[in-house]
Parts: sequence; structure tokens; C-alpha cells
Amino acid sequence: MVVIRTGRAESDPGLDFGGVRTEFGLPDEFPAAALAEAQRAVSGDVDRADREDATALPLVTVDPPGSKDLDQALLLERVGDGFRVHYAIADLGAFVEPDGALDTEVRRRGQTLYLPDGNVPLHPPVLSEGAASLLPGQVRPAVLWTFGCGPDGEPREVRVRRALVRSTAQLDYEGVQAAFDAGRPHPSIEALADFGRLRRARAAERGAVELQLPEQEIVPNGDGDWKLGIRPRADVETWNAEVSLLTGMAAARIMLDARVGVLRTLPDADDGAVEALRRSAHALGVPWPDGVTPAELLAGLDPARPEALALFVDATRLLRGAGYTAFDGEIPEVTTHAGLGAPYAHVTAPLRRLVDRFATEVCLAVTAGEPVPEWLRRALPKLPSLMGSSDALAGKVDRACLDQVEAWVLLDRVGHEFDAVVLRAEGGGADVFVAHPPVMGRCTGEDLPEGEWIRVRLVTADPDRRKVVFERV
Repeated sequence: MVVIRTGRAESDPGLDFGGVRTEFGLPDEFPAAALAEAQRAVSGDVDRADREDATALPLVTVDPPGSKDLDQALLLERVGDGFRVHYAIADLGAFVEPDGALDTEVRRRGQTLYLPDGNVPLHPPVLSEGAASLLPGQVRPAVLWTFGCGPDGEPREVRVRRALVRSTAQLDYEGVQAAFDAGRPHPSIEALADFGRLRRARAAERGAVELQLPEQEIVPNGDGDWKLGIRPRADVETWNAEVSLLTGMAAARIMLDARVGVLRTLPDADDGAVEALRRSAHALGVPWPDGVTPAELLAGLDPARPEALALFVDATRLLRGAGYTAFDGEIPEVTTHAGLGAPYAHVTAPLRRLVDRFATEVCLAVTAGEPVPEWLRRALPKLPSLMGSSDALAGKVDRACLDQVEAWVLLDRVGHEFDAVVLRAEGGGADVFVAHPPVMGRCTGEDLPEGEWIRVRLVTADPDRRKVVFERV
């Protein structure tokens, strides 16, 4: 997985990603009509008549450092032996006119694309980094979810409504983790660790599959070009993600009960995929006790072990076939996301992902006892195709950027030798992971042992073709 941090390499124009932008036809600006519509929306007053005033809630945001497109703000409270969770989500419905010029453009884009030398935003920055972003100290329109949860972390009651909110602080993952480690967490999220651990336990019980693969990170190195690193995932990120997952599962349940909406779905892995994973585990020397589910097995592995890393890569076969399922009147055949072990919908990142706004509008209408608007019903059948195309493009762009940086980083090291873990052997070679620098590439050779360290030599580092090839020493 690639994680891209926004930045610019100014000193050498050859080290930008213009080639990637051109190859995939990425837009460099918004149409004039869409920009004008966004500006009008920002200049006008948000309708406050039907919004709850929740500005007294001491909500905070937790994001990567320097983020400006802030989708979520949260507050966790202990109530008896349970919890109350407030989760405010940026309300794009307050700014985007259905079927207008801006709506047309964001449907075309689908989602924000992240490149190392700058983002291709879903919405104009005047919205995504300004009037719609939950920036600290600013009163913002939001969709406010409130969960009353028991001591097991499961929701007993769910409320969703439009509100006005004011974030009290913009926090980042590293700082929040350090505060927890020091025993001095921010009061608004003091309960996040306990709640997050409870939700993780529930996820394991549901059979949620988590692949602990290393996240390759592209960052500016300060000298005008780029470097690769491994992005450590802090516990607080996992806990924070559980709040988002809780919200998405609640949204899915609301839409399923109303028989209208759009879900993020993933069919259950077939028996053949599970048996193939069992064979891989046996070949890698990973014990798989009777009665242990794939999710439980994977959750118990040490990601620092080479055999575990290889098995995580092999386990991606369990998560193939993800998509979006829209429905109106009939419950679809597949309603769950097998990777999460529950029905799920995207509703928590509307600044960065198209489908979230539409799913949120369904939830708001249903819970208010109002009919789902006709413009929304017309849009639902189109969303799976729009999001599928957008997800595919985002994956290709991420991969191209990573391949480009890997080739740049290794350009002057052709002929050098490295230690590498064999991830997956097939087709007369294998995918390997080199830890220093953190590169995933192709290695030629026969009978390469999956899940073992080998010595490899770099034979190709071609920035023009974005290609890196190793051979076994």
C-alpha cells in the first residue's frame, strides 16, 4: 500500500509527476461554471433553521499533519459503564446543488487523488479546504452522528441530523499517540483507546480481515526530490478508524431497513480461496489450529516476520471483488462487506469521496421520516459505476507514483545487492519486498522460497518505464 504525503520537489522539474498526470488525463482545474457555483455557495449563508446548534460540543479533529480537508470531528464521553460518541461529518449537501455544474464535475472526478507533488481534489479548495472543512474555531455545517454504546462498544441508539458544529482543536496522529503514551490524552478523546479496543474486539468476533502489510510512504526529502519510507500505523489510527467504521455500519443498517441506498460490498471468499490460504500457511510454516478463522489467524501474526508478510500478501485473495451496490425497493443479494464482517456504507469522507454525500442524504431523509428526494433516487443507480471507475483510476495513479519514485530512488544503485523477503512466487519469478529502501519489486529466478529472506541484485531501475527488477544472487 502506498501512502502519499503532499509536497513539491521544486529544484528539479524532472522529478515531478507531470507524466503521471498526463498519462491518466488528470484535470488541473475546475470548469468555470463549477467554480462559480462553489463561490456562490460559500458566499451565501448556510440555512440554520433546521440545524441543531451543537457548537458547544468540544469536538476535535485527528488527521495527518498539515491536513486541510477535514471531514470528521469527534467527541467521546463515558456514560456510566458505556460510551456516548459524537461524530460530526462535513456536510457537502449544504454547498453542492443537486444536478448543478459542481455536482456534474464532482461526479466526473469521483474522489480526491493524492500525488506527491499536489492533490487533484474532488471539490474546489474553497470548499474542501475552506468553507466545508471542519477547521478549528470555525462554525461549520455538519451531519452529526451520535451513538449511545454499551460497555461492549455496541450501539444501543443512533441519531443522525444536520447541525452546526465548531471544532475546538486540530490534532494529528503522532501528537495524539504521544499524548496517550504519556498518559495525558486530550479530554475530548480520552475514552478513544478503551472504545477503540472494544470495537477491535467486536471486529475480530465478526470475522473482519485486517492485512498488516507495510505502507510505503512517499515524502519530500528536502533536497528537491523524493524518498521512500515505511509509514508506521499508530494505535490511535486504528482506534479512530473504528469510529468511522461504526458510523458506516450504522448508515448501512439505516439504508437496508429503508430498502434504499448504496453500500460498499465485498462477497464472502469462496472455499477455494480459504483452502488456498491454508495451503500457503502450511507451506510457510504458519500453524493454523482447528477452529481458528482466517481473520483470527491473520490478526495473531507478527507483521515483522517474513512468513507473516508473505501470508498477508497471499490473503489478499480473500478480499477480491469489492464494489458498490445501489438498491431501491429490493434488498440486494450481497449486502455485507466480507472484510468487515458486516454491512457497510461510505459516509464519513464526503470532502474526498463522491458516494459519501449521497449515502448520507439517504440516511438523513430516512431518519427524519421524509421521502428520499427524487434527484437522489435517480443518482443511486449511477454511483457504483462512477465509484468503480474512480477507485480503479486512484489505484493506478498511486501505483504509478510509487513505481516512479522506486525507480528514481534506485537509479544509481543498479548492480547493488539487497536483502529481500519473497512475497509471492509465480510465473517464473516472484514479488519481493526490500526493506532498505522499502521497495516492492519483481525478482527473476526459479524456485524462489515464499516467506523467506533471500539476497537479490538490482538489474533494472528505469524511471521512464517506471520499472524495477531484481535477480536472485
